[in-house]
Amino acid sequence: FAREQDGRWSLDWDELERVVRLAVRFLDDVIEVNPYPLAAIDAMVKANRRIGLGVMGWADLLFALDIPYDSEEALELAGRLMAFIQNVGHDQSARLAEERGPFPNYERSIYERGRALRNSTVTTIAPTGTISMIAGCSSGIEPVFALAFEHRVKGVDGERVLPFVSQSFERIGRQRGFYSDALMGEVARRGTLAGIPGVPEAARAVFKTAHEIHWSWHVRHQAAFQRHTDNGVSKTINLPADATGQDVADAYLLAWREGCLGITVFRDGCKGGQVLNVGVGGDAAGAPEATDALDDRVVRPRPHSLAGATYRMETPIGTAFVTVNETPGGDPFEVFVQVGKAGSDTMAVAEALGRLISLVLRLPSPLSPRRRLEEVISQLAWIGGGQPTGFGAAKVLSLPDALARTLGEHIGIGRGPAPEAAETPEGGRRRVGDLCKECGQATLVYEEGCKKCLSCGFNEC
Repeated sequence: FAREQDGRWSLDWDELERVVRLAVRFLDDVIEVNPYPLAAIDAMVKANRRIGLGVMGWADLLFALDIPYDSEEALELAGRLMAFIQNVGHDQSARLAEERGPFPNYERSIYERGRALRNSTVTTIAPTGTISMIAGCSSGIEPVFALAFEHRVKGVDGERVLPFVSQSFERIGRQRGFYSDALMGEVARRGTLAGIPGVPEAARAVFKTAHEIHWSWHVRHQAAFQRHTDNGVSKTINLPADATGQDVADAYLLAWREGCLGITVFRDGCKGGQVLNVGVGGDAAGAPEATDALDDRVVRPRPHSLAGATYRMETPIGTAFVTVNETPGGDPFEVFVQVGKAGSDTMAVAEALGRLISLVLRLPSPLSPRRRLEEVISQLAWIGGGQPTGFGAAKVLSLPDALARTLGEHIGIGRGPAPEAAETPEGGRRRVGDLCKECGQATLVYEEGCKKCLSCGFNEC
């Protein structure tokens, strides 16, 4: 609904009203034609006739209007825009009530003394991770997670890497004269304009990504839309890696004071856990001291055949199959881990874990293979991940945690108590996101309270 004229952008309010009215009628029609699995569900849906008209592409609109996300001007426009959609949507629902009758539970609703409505709720800002990628715009009311990213496409001739850049950023960059192939290459590498020389300060202020915007602006944007939305607003409040517990508490309290119905907080890097230390450390009392003779010994060769057991384990990144083979004497000798598709980053990590554990079991050591495996389990257990799977005693935090659980089951021990969270060292190039269980790429990001993959489009909500 953004229109350009003589190099200036503005909102087409008349077209927005036309589409809102059409969408309300369309969504009400969907309730009638949609098949429901149970008669009770059919009756409940048609008794309340809830619909959820929402928005997406908010960040792109701000880009076009040259308004920074973290500004009072953006908040004012957010409230004005959503109030317009809410008022027009309710008016159209009232017109439908005159034409088709109000929703059956109207007399018992909060609207009983007001103008009759066809729908008990009209507006919702729901997650739009997949459809926004199809439409080529930003998700919901979120700021962009990255100005550029790589999309991996698999075909019959192998895998191709396609660079994707925000269409709004590229178009406006060309219009304002700061676009260049070199700049696009640097943006594709970094995902942000931060630290790139030669970019106008005005553009740097407007084209900020989610992690460059203070969390309070995230909360206030959600609140600005929530004030004029019947149902909830899907939004992720992004906090930096150095955010404190007090910052999280302040975010929740601000959301409560501003009238948000709910809040999702995500601190960058919060999924870190223990650093994987393969091998034996410490000075255990009574342990025999390693001698120079051990240095002359070689890794135990693998016999022609070994017997073992294969375990199936559900992990946050998919189903893993863990095989533990033993010597004829019953000592664990090697471990194989399979998860994800062949050739994916996920499978590469799984294979690396298996190889390292196998090497630990076969290297010369004063400790028995079982004792070494116990040390490996203690290092892998309780490493946190992006989204745990399972509940209670069956809860699995990550692939390493699942592996520790499986190895412990094999030798008859548990994972032990959960340790206190350890700090995760920062440094090097910052990753775009978490590993995706579908394509194995590190492009699973948190937006609108959900997770979506920028590479393959997979989403979890």
